Amino acid sequence: MTLLLTNDDVERAVSHEEALSATEAILRELADGRAINRPRTQTYMPVESKENPGFRYRFKSQEGGGVASGVWALRITSDMAGFSYTAGHKRRRILPVATGGRWCGLVLLFDLERIEPIAIMPDGVIQKMRVAAMSAVGAKYLAPAAPRVLGLFGSGWQAGAHLESLMSLYRFERVKVFSPNAEHCRAFCRTMTEKLGRAIEAVDAPRTVVEGSDFIQAATAAWDPVFDGHWLDRGVYVASIGGSDASNKRREIDDETIRRADLYVVHAKDVARQDRSPDIWEAVEKGLIEWDAIHEIQELVAGRVAGRTSSEQVTLYNNNTGSGIQFAAVGSALVKRARTLGLGRELPTEWFLESVSP
Repeated sequence: MTLLLTNDDVERAVSHEEALSATEAILRELADGRAINRPRTQTYMPVESKENPGFRYRFKSQEGGGVASGVWALRITSDMAGFSYTAGHKRRRILPVATGGRWCGLVLLFDLERIEPIAIMPDGVIQKMRVAAMSAVGAKYLAPAAPRVLGLFGSGWQAGAHLESLMSLYRFERVKVFSPNAEHCRAFCRTMTEKLGRAIEAVDAPRTVVEGSDFIQAATAAWDPVFDGHWLDRGVYVASIGGSDASNKRREIDDETIRRADLYVVHAKDVARQDRSPDIWEAVEKGLIEWDAIHEIQELVAGRVAGRTSSEQVTLYNNNTGSGIQFAAVGSALVKRARTLGLGRELPTEWFLESVSP
């Protein structure tokens, strides 16, 4: 039977700890050649939407799998994509224009031995879990062993997932949060304070987030750098999720942050080259860093590159793109848990099979 899951099912079936463990394991497989990943592609219609000026139809897909997970994952989204401004800051935006004011995104998992689909689920909750898990893996190798102060940029979907994931790893003495929408930021901090059982503090300026923090996490939809790298202290760890594509040059970290980094690790250099990412590929073109001096996260996990080796190092991790192997790792783990809990709806697998070879 093929398991059909809702976002609520996914939320119940997976923890941040399990997502981190599964993600770290498949990255090790990727380094050893036992997992494979196809870089994300994003295809835009060449004209704007008639009903949504400034926005265009976008189809995005990514896929991958690993031996241990036993599955091949395909993530697809059918989007109406564009941008808007919040308090003068440019932000990526995806419009909920599907029936009922909703979005359209799916993850399909296929069994590597039986070739058939074993699960279908929306991509929303698993998306935030897999991004946060990848960021948590980077932190394990690059952040101070016992970071004291977390400075978080963002107060949305990804920021919440990152805060939960990082709080499952570390006991921060203080957590500061900034986003350009002050009211939304304060509401976010109230919600997370209640959810996590500890004080989460809203601050009124980006510099306040950076100064005095030894762990800085950007988890925003920003198109432009969210802070000035000149504010960074020695020994700080900085992390970003601001990936771009060829048509949308998004970034969360500026050139000065890259210039100050003693160690720069990214998720995928091939995607950065393909998309000519401003905070990776274009940084090399500007001479801020050598291409060979930028390392990938799987090299770190496999022990081929040393992580943080000094308390004085400025370490930088750019979680610059999504990948199919993340959905394979987290998806496989949550499907096993969902079946144990009796979650989801079972559909006849033969609905998705055929008796002829195309």
